[in-house]
Amino acid sequence: MTAPEGRTGDIQRFRILHVSTGNVCRSPITERLTRHALDVRLGPRPAAGIAVESAGTWGHEGAPMEAHAATVLRESGADPDGFAARELRDEHVIRADLVLTATRDHRAQVISMGHSAGLRTFTLKEFARLVRAIDSATLPPAREGPVPRAHALVQAAAALRGWLLAPSPAADEVYDPYGAPVPYFRRIGEEIGQALDPVVTALTGVPAAAAGPAGQAGQAG
Repeated sequence: MTAPEGRTGDIQRFRILHVSTGNVCRSPITERLTRHALDVRLGPRPAAGIAVESAGTWGHEGAPMEAHAATVLRESGADPDGFAARELRDEHVIRADLVLTATRDHRAQVISMGHSAGLRTFTLKEFARLVRAIDSATLPPAREGPVPRAHALVQAAAALRGWLLAPSPAADEVYDPYGAPVPYFRRIGEEIGQALDPVVTALTGVPAAAAGPAGQAGQAG
């Protein structure tokens, strides 16, 4: 996938930023599952113009992802190799067209940084809930590629946010598995995969079933 240099409003470019605390568990899992799901759904058509990255509000700069997180990714068919954690910086938020956070606290921290981030920052589960309510017929045709659909999806989700509330605060949270055994990491990987599924379907116009078993992002096993 290409890596645009900046967020300029160009409809041919789109950058997704996943945010958690240390950038060694949840956000690396989400970043790599997103990349994998896009690749599987689009098949031979590359996700041109889409960049997926991550950072942490207390990121351990340069650290590898947690070993159990890497295990979950390998079990799902995604690639954990070459990852290095980053501390969240202003330039990451400025460049992002969509920021998806693990928790509401992370969302608040991103928005508090400014840069007009409020309309493009959601928790992952919040964004998934909003996306499920969006009529795909209102998005640009899938044949135009995922980038125009991504821009339209963020605008539509932002418009729905005040109308479609979470059933409980916990419904918008992905809890931190740091220090937990691998079965808990698998559970978190499954939660992330389930939340990503409607998002990737909306971006690509390809449901997981149409992409085959490998297209079911986040099935950690």
